[in-house]
Amino acid sequence: MTPLAHALLKLSLVKGVGPARLRKAVKLAHANQADLAQLVEERALNDVLTPEQLDELATVQPVAEVVVEKLRTIGVDIISLGDVEYSSQLLRTWGEDHAPPLLMTRGNVALLNRPAVGFCGSREASERGLRVAEDCADQLAAASVVVASGYAAGVDTCAHAAALKAGGTTLVVLAEGIQHFRMKPEVEKVWSWERACIVSEFAATAPWSAGNAMQRNRTIVGVSRAMILIEARATGGSISAGRDALKAKTPLFAADYDGMPDSAIGNRQLIQQGAQPLLRNRQSMRASLDGVLGAVHKSASTSDSTSVSTGQMRLLT
Repeated sequence: MTPLAHALLKLSLVKGVGPARLRKAVKLAHANQADLAQLVEERALNDVLTPEQLDELATVQPVAEVVVEKLRTIGVDIISLGDVEYSSQLLRTWGEDHAPPLLMTRGNVALLNRPAVGFCGSREASERGLRVAEDCADQLAAASVVVASGYAAGVDTCAHAAALKAGGTTLVVLAEGIQHFRMKPEVEKVWSWERACIVSEFAATAPWSAGNAMQRNRTIVGVSRAMILIEARATGGSISAGRDALKAKTPLFAADYDGMPDSAIGNRQLIQQGAQPLLRNRQSMRASLDGVLGAVHKSASTSDSTSVSTGQMRLLT
């Protein structure tokens, strides 16, 4: 852990200090060409913290050391917005004003800076949707692209497991504190800490919440060069993630089925709003990822990836 990350961790332990104040502290240090760790030590943060928070800052040092040691024993590292290990893609996508100031990680942190494609989709996806998710993750693994998703039931876990089963890599982005991570049966037999990285932007013991899940989805979009939407309902986290991708101008590919199930009604809505239809190749009978891989390598134009060629068809079973 760098001194910057350690200083931000201390700040994060002060009541009422969230991401916005942490980013403000980093900006203050940069503006004054100062060492944030020293500013924290000297409590020279009048422009960031209230007097009460400054008083509390003096008491968090021993607490911070306990937290750091506990996390270290389970293999967790903490990286900050200014660290070289921080995802450059995440910073480019959301900018320093909106990117998470701290990330807690466990596993192969180098995966944060490798080309990734994010997956989102219903916890109750149809069997057809799960097969498409598995197919896409398998192909991306073969292309040495990291599969990023949120470790929820359904599409997320299916994508993680398929990538690992194929010998590929995966980013598990949590909607809760990293101390809550538990190995799921779906991934346990294929798990490799060299090929996986757990990521959380929340306090180590923070519980899951709907708000955290929405924010987690933004982070998945942020680390990804393209997003694959398998199935989204008309409301909820999956369609919200798709809209976040469109807002961030991250290429979004939505699976397009004949006879869309209720769990995928949001796919058509997002395609109408600018998502590119994810179809199936008639020759290989697998999902056609040319557009996705083109977006990853920045070599395919929008018109090419949105067109439906004679070699493609809807993703039928």
